[in-house]
Amino acid sequence: MEDIHIILARNLKAIREKEKLSLEKVSELCGVSKTMIGQIERGESSPTLTTIWKIANGLKVSFTSLINSPQPDAKVVLRNEIQVLSDDNGRYRVFPSFPFEEERRFEVYSIEIDKEGILSSDSHRKGTEEFITVFDGEVTITVNECQYKLKNGDSIRFKADRPHTYYNSGITLTRLSMTIYYPI
Repeated sequence: MEDIHIILARNLKAIREKEKLSLEKVSELCGVSKTMIGQIERGESSPTLTTIWKIANGLKVSFTSLINSPQPDAKVVLRNEIQVLSDDNGRYRVFPSFPFEEERRFEVYSIEIDKEGILSSDSHRKGTEEFITVFDGEVTITVNECQYKLKNGDSIRFKADRPHTYYNSGITLTRLSMTIYYPI
């Protein structure tokens, strides 16, 4: 695992260069000496939490954007490495491809529902929406007592801050993608 001060050095320099700020300007914005900013960027200093907070506040960035390793430009998720979750005696299976991350506000799943498989979901928090696209089979989604029958290639967006149900109303396996968006 990479040392936190090296990650901080790289992130601080990247933010400063992206914003086209001089060391002097960063120092002025943050209330941290130009010398200290330079030492941090070169990985020569392990600043206190107070200093990191000053830098984050001065640059108007999150604390974690300074101390977390940057995400790679691409991330491959192999299906056989996903922890499968199931319900309805295994007839409803969820494959969490991209779990929720605070800065992204959404999560992405692949879903498989066997014939007559069902899942009833309670209301999510206010403002939550689900985006569904069916790739194989058929599903009936019930929201507020309204039923929506979707087949291969169909999509739906609905407010998920109320109870909703997924039911494989077809005669074959249903495969669909689900993106859940969470408001701030």
